Amino acid sequence: MEISRRSLLKTASASGLVAAGLAASEGFLQPILAQAEPVDQNTQLLAQTPAATRRGEMLYRTLGRTNEQVSVIGLGGYHIGKIEEEQESIKLIRSAIDRGINFMDNSWDYHNGRSHRWMGNALKNGYRQKVFLMTKIDGRTKAAAKMQIDDSLKDLQVDRIDLVQHHEILRFEDPDRVFAPGGAMEAVVEAQKAGKIRYIGFTGHKNPLIHLQMLETARQNNFRFDTVQMPLNVMDAHFRSFGQQVLPVLVKNNIGVLAMKTIGESYILRSNTVSAIECLHYAMNLPTSVVITGIDSMKILDQAFEAVRTFKPMDQAQVTALLARTREAAAKGQYERYKTTTQNDSTAMNPAWLG
Repeated sequence: MEISRRSLLKTASASGLVAAGLAASEGFLQPILAQAEPVDQNTQLLAQTPAATRRGEMLYRTLGRTNEQVSVIGLGGYHIGKIEEEQESIKLIRSAIDRGINFMDNSWDYHNGRSHRWMGNALKNGYRQKVFLMTKIDGRTKAAAKMQIDDSLKDLQVDRIDLVQHHEILRFEDPDRVFAPGGAMEAVVEAQKAGKIRYIGFTGHKNPLIHLQMLETARQNNFRFDTVQMPLNVMDAHFRSFGQQVLPVLVKNNIGVLAMKTIGESYILRSNTVSAIECLHYAMNLPTSVVITGIDSMKILDQAFEAVRTFKPMDQAQVTALLARTREAAAKGQYERYKTTTQNDSTAMNPAWLG
């Protein structure tokens, strides 16, 4: 990886890049894969609800070690690009912000940039200052990543993005590509040094072992991510579980946890085992900083706020009972198709995006 040790250390305060000696003193340089023994989903770790502050209709939690205060509900960027009319999308985004959602999710590739452009227009007139803005890039090469970062800044109409994440880390070779000489991490670190981005993370929905490989590859390069985004839901608890295998590692190392697929694009609801509110409550009950959920109407926005209003930390017996209802349906992953099929793998369908 052609990022010098000196360059890495210069950005340590913003991105969590650490010298090997410092990391060792914190215990972080123990091999991450050795920390990843599966744990019982009902253990105290996974049932421990993070501290939160309630302001108005929303709860806020700290994003890992960043000290950023983020809303427990994040507005999913893919869904706001599905709305038919731009003005309707802008109204929805601003309504969410006015009511207290400050975490904005997005991606360079959502709807060919429409999600970015619409969110950029929604964040005019002072709304940008009210949010923590996150987006994702697909590029695995430095050139592709740089282009996508610059495109994102242009389409979002901002001069800085709070969090940029490597998107769809789905293949075991992805970590090596990101951290290779001439890889995407070089572009991301350079953008951070230039003040274009503040924090760095990664996402993926396929296999928890790939997440662990990404964390281990980062460790080998003396890098610590600020955030990790992954599926966390009532089905995941039973099948190729990110919650069991990856979540304990993130909590141990104080990396911000971003939950996605909390309702599994409504597939989970088709199992007729849980309600949408129960799905959101379950993810909120985990050691998550933000539960990102797709919101494409005022009705679904209201549903998210109802989940926040009615949320109370669940004890171990409640978690056990909820998971017992989903165990049989979850056994083969049929309601988590993003794990078992390629239908959600946008970079597989568009390999040119990787560079």
